[in-house]
Amino acid sequence: MVNIFEFLREWIQDLQPYPSPALANMRRGPEESSDNPLMLQFFTWESRHPEMSWWKHFETEVPTLADLGVTQVWLPPPNKAMRKTGQGYDAYDLWDLGEFDQKGTIATRWGTKEELVHAIMVAKAHGIDVLIDAVLNHKLGADRVETFNAVTVDPNNRLKTSGPVQEIEGWTAFDFTGRAGKYSELKWNFEHFTGVDWDNRTSKNDIYRIVSSKHKGWSQHVDKQFGNYDYLLGIDIDHRHPDVRKDMLAWGTWVLETTGAMGFRLDAIKHMDRRFLLTFLKTARQLPGRENMFAVAEYWSAELSKIKPYIRTFEGLVSFFDVPLHYNFHNASKAGSKYDLRTIFNNTITQIRPSDAVTFVDNHDTQIGQTLESWVYSNFKLQAYALILLRKDGHPCAFYGDLYPNEECYDATVSEGLKALLRARKNSAYGTQRDYPHEKNCIGFVREGDGSHAGCAVLVSNADDADGASSEHNVRMNLGKGSAGKSYCSVFEGRTGNIDVDADGWGVFSCPFGGLEVWVPVPTQ
Repeated sequence: MVNIFEFLREWIQDLQPYPSPALANMRRGPEESSDNPLMLQFFTWESRHPEMSWWKHFETEVPTLADLGVTQVWLPPPNKAMRKTGQGYDAYDLWDLGEFDQKGTIATRWGTKEELVHAIMVAKAHGIDVLIDAVLNHKLGADRVETFNAVTVDPNNRLKTSGPVQEIEGWTAFDFTGRAGKYSELKWNFEHFTGVDWDNRTSKNDIYRIVSSKHKGWSQHVDKQFGNYDYLLGIDIDHRHPDVRKDMLAWGTWVLETTGAMGFRLDAIKHMDRRFLLTFLKTARQLPGRENMFAVAEYWSAELSKIKPYIRTFEGLVSFFDVPLHYNFHNASKAGSKYDLRTIFNNTITQIRPSDAVTFVDNHDTQIGQTLESWVYSNFKLQAYALILLRKDGHPCAFYGDLYPNEECYDATVSEGLKALLRARKNSAYGTQRDYPHEKNCIGFVREGDGSHAGCAVLVSNADDADGASSEHNVRMNLGKGSAGKSYCSVFEGRTGNIDVDADGWGVFSCPFGGLEVWVPVPTQ
């Protein structure tokens, strides 16, 4: 039975107005360009380059990325981690970008500060903006333990205590001796945090809420999962503390000015005080040249109803990764022909708020073996990419792991197909869109093109072809009168045969069962 109170709460929420769409007021690439914008996540979870730093690797790839139509790159967290090889999500010192000898290293896993700044400069010269991955929820790798009072809470209901107030020893003292007060003089202690997950005195792992006359408990302006989802991992930051707010707001503008980056990817926002995050975004936008700063938030939930209140909260200052759409792709890749492709955009941000949606197929967290494993398998990977890259709605983000050779998730066929789709986005996916929901296992759409770019015709299939027969779909679609008399060819190498469009813009386009086909005008000689 549906919970009537939950139903009424969501119904009331849906009556509240949305802010102006975020993407319409954000820089997504060179302002003078009429080409489609495109984001690329330039790392996987275990990314390492055998011959150079990651920042240098990014720099060397910039010309290729620009040629593929990339206008934004989301780089991994640049801050010093608790380990030499830490990805940065184990955040130790945000103010150390690979400049100071801390945690046994000067460079981060990704390289030095100088390499980062230079790579971003090269990217900007090629029309590519860089986004900083901001890890603001927690810290790890403290320099010393401190003694303070805390109480354990029920992991499934963090508002419920599961023991008495007790004295514990927590790793909460951050001295940053290697940085010696440069850029920021704040040294963190237990007063700056709300909770920890380790008592060093008893060597016990639990969720401990720190208790003192200066502590206000968990923030109330966080996600309500588990009663209160303020605590995620490590040493949870109290964003209400005045010293914390001052330090983090200053870091936000400093990191943009110092590196030349143009915006942020905000990590794990469901666990952070929403009021602080809104102030963080507004403060960063006051920086000259960042008035239309791009920002995208990670709110990880497959349930659209959970994300909608956050869209309303952030006043159009942040876009959101369309996690529900990712799960639709994942489920489609598992279900095969049982999945009705006509429903692929149901219950997604792209469906209800396309100008707030950053669409993606996979990322570092969804890789097989990672914390949010929900990989979109190769049988549907290119179809999913076609649905985010070639349609008009949303701002797409491609994944390094699908594009570049790597030991975690590389598929050469997917990579070659993705390159073809990226070029099709850059050159052909423009103008009026017309949908052709042909049948359960085959959907199509066309883009008519505009005054500067060609159009395209796309067919996506998940039909069974178990017997290996040369079965194919044939769908009549109209590309508009501007395409009258033109011939169209596949964007994929090795596929032969052209489709002729009649005087009214109609053509019969084909696609193999369980496959993908993208048709663009035959290049003129």
